[in-house]
Amino acid sequence: MRTVLIQTDTAVAAELNPGESATFGRGADDVPVDIVIADRAVSRMAGRITAVDDYWLIANLTTDRTYVVENPEGGGEFVKVPPQRMGMPVPFEFSRVILPAEHGTTGFLVFAPEHVYGKAATVAGSGATTMGVFPLDRTAKYFLILVALCEPRLRDPSSTVVPTVPQLIERLSGHGLTRSGANFHIDYLARTKLRVKQADEGGKADWQRASLINLALRFNLVIDTDLRLLP
Repeated sequence: MRTVLIQTDTAVAAELNPGESATFGRGADDVPVDIVIADRAVSRMAGRITAVDDYWLIANLTTDRTYVVENPEGGGEFVKVPPQRMGMPVPFEFSRVILPAEHGTTGFLVFAPEHVYGKAATVAGSGATTMGVFPLDRTAKYFLILVALCEPRLRDPSSTVVPTVPQLIERLSGHGLTRSGANFHIDYLARTKLRVKQADEGGKADWQRASLINLALRFNLVIDTDLRLLP
């Protein structure tokens, strides 16, 4: 049996087996909910979560507010749940459901079972070998710079910080990094390794660094465990 756990604060509020559901909201005497969120800005019957094997579904039962489900372990990954969206699949093993509240936001955590992956299969056939993409050397200094660029978003998915070159040099002190050296590695990553392009010629001066961060986190080229490489 594969169980979905729902946790508020430090207590487990619900354990759902596949096919089972739990409602959440402010609740009332005549509107009982399984997961009580005591905030005046949260609807009495705000939504519903349904367990489905190794993932889960969320339903937004309100008519006027959007929820956000984010992956605290990812690089800023999140999905929006618009009003009246029913049975929306959530792809994260560990999620934070965020609801608009009286003073900012509130919410709860959802732990899905470990996802199931197939085994790699060798496909025999003619034709050229599939070309590799994003060939990164994780022992190279440019990869260390890429990790330092992604650090703010890895530690806080909602962060919009794009580290400057001086901040990178300070963060990687002890690695003999100069301003010209840092700019060289950033340009090498942008032009040769990850081949990012500027969408708008009149864009900001930090477009290379911002594009590198977005691409690296979108395709999991840099993940949480890579933070161990930093000083």
